[in-house]
Amino acid sequence: MKKSIIATLAIAIPLILGNLTQVAYGLIDTAMIGSLGYKQLAAASLVVNVLAIPLVIGIGLVMSVTPLVSIANGKQDAFKASHLLYNGWFLGIICGVLLAVIVHILSYFLPLMGQDATVVVYAKSYLIIMGYSLIPMMIFVASKNFADGLQFTKTAMTLSLLSLPLNAFLCWIFIFGHWGMPAMGVNGAGLATLISRIVLAIAMIAVLFKHQTFVKFLALQNTAWYISKSTLKEMMHIGIPSSLQYCMEAGAFSISGIMVGWLGAIPQAAHQIALNCASATFMASLGFSMAGSIRISEAYGKKDIQQMQVIGKSTAIGGLVYGTMAGLLLIALNNYLPFIFTRDKIVVDVAKLLLVYAALFQISDATQAIGVGLCRGVKDVVKPTIYVVIAYWAIGIPIGFVLAFPYHLGVIGIWIGFVTGLSFSAILLNYRFFKNIKSFV
Repeated sequence: MKKSIIATLAIAIPLILGNLTQVAYGLIDTAMIGSLGYKQLAAASLVVNVLAIPLVIGIGLVMSVTPLVSIANGKQDAFKASHLLYNGWFLGIICGVLLAVIVHILSYFLPLMGQDATVVVYAKSYLIIMGYSLIPMMIFVASKNFADGLQFTKTAMTLSLLSLPLNAFLCWIFIFGHWGMPAMGVNGAGLATLISRIVLAIAMIAVLFKHQTFVKFLALQNTAWYISKSTLKEMMHIGIPSSLQYCMEAGAFSISGIMVGWLGAIPQAAHQIALNCASATFMASLGFSMAGSIRISEAYGKKDIQQMQVIGKSTAIGGLVYGTMAGLLLIALNNYLPFIFTRDKIVVDVAKLLLVYAALFQISDATQAIGVGLCRGVKDVVKPTIYVVIAYWAIGIPIGFVLAFPYHLGVIGIWIGFVTGLSFSAILLNYRFFKNIKSFV
């Protein structure tokens, strides 16, 4: 068991650092935007919530590259792995373009979402810019997922870490107007993210072509690189349910965030602070989940049931331990973290309270992420998607709405809904995976 956890961690740590880098993009943007005022911070929160569903749809669709490449690697099928890379790029580009157009259209509906009028003005063009940044992001994610599927997770991590100071520097220039540039406010954060993601995508592709690790796969481009309907169908068989899983979860957080906006700009700003902190801790859970999924997929390709059982149990236990530690950390730091984002006393006081509730759902959040990853590793994606829909949309959101409005608990009620939905999701998904393992024996 101990050896299995260590092996999973060796894959997970670079994934975690890479995920944290993506969160850091948002933290940097939010911290700099927060210095402009709480309405600008509320606008950033609105954009994050609106962008959440299109973002996870794209990530979920190209997520299929990782387990399929890992299974091919387990079978020592380099041709199939190379073929999946090319089709993954195709899928990523198509998704990125379509999502960018959809987000642009959504920007015109912001005034209809019941938000503060000034917040909507700040948010509209910022949302459009962030939407178009999804195109290079999807290309990067498809490339990253290929490398991750081969268990070379350090590649994307290194590039992501290197892109972080670039994003921070560009934010500083464009938001506040340094080096002769006009002060663009929230739009500057969007432009910085767009440029950073373009650079990141180009760098990742360059590494795949140049690094010796990937030579044998890239050398097959003359025969393996063609668009295949059957391959795309195989990818979509995993990608669509995975996308729906992410969509249901992110959509629940997004809708809840919009409901928080009905309560006013101050609760919305505090909600964004707490959610950013919770997202940062979740990235470790997600990285551990992805690593477990990669190892499960390879064992699945080898048809090694005993190894799958060991990986599943060790990953679930690791997630449980981490979730407990993350919750304790948020409680210990809840009096300090809000000041990273704002000095507004009212916003800080609300954020402090929300961080306590964020701490409560860390165990459920970590274990449900593990459950999703393990199920995906054995190509089990349909029923887990149904479980996620039930947990969030039939349980979490209704409870949050009822407590927030009819029972007048406000933003606290919405966060209680988070805790409840995540708990049900964690129980159902992990039960599903270990039930599957018994059926394989």
